[in-house]
Amino acid sequence: MINFSCNMPSLHRLLSVLLLASSAMAAAPATPLPNIILITLDTTRADRMGFLGSKRGLTPNLDALAHESVVFTHAYSQVPLTTASHATILTGTYPQFHQVNDFGVPLTADLPYAPDILRSNGYHTAAFVGSLVLDPVTRSAPGFERGFDNYDAGFHRRRVGEDRYQSIERRGGEVIGRTLEWLTKHHDEPFFIWVHLYDPHDPYDPPQPYKTRYASAPYDGEIAYVDAAVGKFLTWLRFRGLYDGALIAVMADHGEALGQHGETTHGIFLYDETIRVPLLFKLPHGRSAGTRVAARARLVDVLPTMLQTAGIPVPPAVQGESLLPLLKLASVSPGVKTPDKPSEASPDRPAYAESDYPHRTFGWSPLRSLRAGKYLFIQAPRNELYDQSADPKEEHNLAPASSAVTSTLGSQLDAFRQKTSTTKEAPKVAPDPGLQERLNALGYVATDSSSSSMPGIKDTGADPKDKVEVVNLLHRAEMAKEDMRFAEAVPLLEQVIALEPNLPITYLQLGTALTSLKNYEKAVPVLRKAVEMRPDLTIPRYQLGSALFETGDLPGAIAQLEIAVSRSPQWPEALFLLATAYARSDRLPDAIREYQKVAELRPKHYAAHLLLGRALALSGSPEQALAPLHTAAELQPTSPEPHAFLADAYAQLSRQEDASRERSEAARLRPAGKQ
Repeated sequence: MINFSCNMPSLHRLLSVLLLASSAMAAAPATPLPNIILITLDTTRADRMGFLGSKRGLTPNLDALAHESVVFTHAYSQVPLTTASHATILTGTYPQFHQVNDFGVPLTADLPYAPDILRSNGYHTAAFVGSLVLDPVTRSAPGFERGFDNYDAGFHRRRVGEDRYQSIERRGGEVIGRTLEWLTKHHDEPFFIWVHLYDPHDPYDPPQPYKTRYASAPYDGEIAYVDAAVGKFLTWLRFRGLYDGALIAVMADHGEALGQHGETTHGIFLYDETIRVPLLFKLPHGRSAGTRVAARARLVDVLPTMLQTAGIPVPPAVQGESLLPLLKLASVSPGVKTPDKPSEASPDRPAYAESDYPHRTFGWSPLRSLRAGKYLFIQAPRNELYDQSADPKEEHNLAPASSAVTSTLGSQLDAFRQKTSTTKEAPKVAPDPGLQERLNALGYVATDSSSSSMPGIKDTGADPKDKVEVVNLLHRAEMAKEDMRFAEAVPLLEQVIALEPNLPITYLQLGTALTSLKNYEKAVPVLRKAVEMRPDLTIPRYQLGSALFETGDLPGAIAQLEIAVSRSPQWPEALFLLATAYARSDRLPDAIREYQKVAELRPKHYAAHLLLGRALALSGSPEQALAPLHTAAELQPTSPEPHAFLADAYAQLSRQEDASRERSEAARLRPAGKQ
């Protein structure tokens, strides 16, 4: 049996270390609060780090930092999803406790939270994130802004003419640039900053020269680029004299599968390629520099480690354990390039991980894992057991032949999860069509439900091992759609439907792709299927309404769009389309009402002002039409339509001189041949 506690000799040694440490702290004079810098590298595999044994030469800056840091050679994430994993890092609690198990789930105010704790202890706090998935304003990560004096995000849905780096994510160089701009003004007092670098997340598209240099391995190019961005940041800190006294913690939130065990990216499986992560702490003034700790570490331990280093009490609700007591049990071995192996004397901190993503999104079984002793146990419909000391690639499942060990670890996992779970009701997730679209653009299947599995999803309990190709195909289709390659997305989505015909999200994505290809007749029945399977979802209603509008079925379009706007009354795109459907149905008072809502929500929405003015003029209110039409003319000074409509409105008011002026302006602005 594998115990969760240390053996007695190790326990005595640990107690001695703690007593010595506490005595030293009591005798030492008060020291200034150290600046704390948390750097999280999204989707970064441990095996790409030179300081963890990689020979690829991708990380010279991180390797140099590791020489001056404490490196935990066997560190593990608790969940392979960005938002959920960062919730664990910043709260020091497990996913089953903080309950941020999907995008859009609020981080509740009663959880311990690093910036909140540190600000209450005198720190200035700031966050600089590289992706929409961690933007509280877009509701991808509600509650994450708590405790931060400055939360630098500001992402939005990709607009026409924009690339992804102008909308849904930010390159590492820009994130670092924003960080340095803030630090230039706020470095005189103790600060806590969180820097999140998203680049290694797919699609793998490093900037030059990394794009050319790593053309055959673009993921490696992203890692090399992120390392260079970190190097720029560290150089600036040294130049400003902020490096030596700072606590700098660097880690990945999770890894990336890259095809191992059949998974293309991450989010489903719990093998080392997505759960093992790089983790290092550069302690203030070079303390313990060069130390390599082979004992297992977990991302849930990051917050208590930072707080103990700063001399700040750890809140009782924190579930992780400080890693500092492990340092005295490790060896200082600068220059070591190969991963250290845990010894028999190393204290065993079992590492728990989970993924609810396959269950919530697809209705398959959730996955739970426990790394304890030499074993990795994965709880699934077909349990898995791997001896990681003999089988580091987790290729030989011992569970069928080792029922006793499998049963023991399964019982320990169940007991641990029960002990660390909250009894609180899961926070509610408000429907947000915009969030769904934005997350789809990043390759995630988003939900607007807070339940354990999405409504309309048949809870099959299938083993994700048997279904992973569905996820891979769906992800490829999402990436193709994001790059406007809709013709490529359609057959991929049709393959998904053939493999898994009961996924509403697939019908929605296929219908949306067909609509983008202007194949409205084919899109309508596909989108009707999506609405039938998920009548509670808002986006399928909107997309179906849009397709029906284009086919000329205005009553059908209005019926779907009215439902959409009743659920999302501040959704400008849905309001505008509904207004236009009303206008084409000669329901001008209804159209005017909806156009006015759009103009209030989006004061710079050219078409809303233009058509509002036109509808007012046509309904016999030319005086009221003037203001929105003038606004439209200001918003698009080169467009002839506002002036043509103004001419009509002035003519109704018998202001012939004004009407003549506007007709002349409209004629001047019209392209030659269209007079």
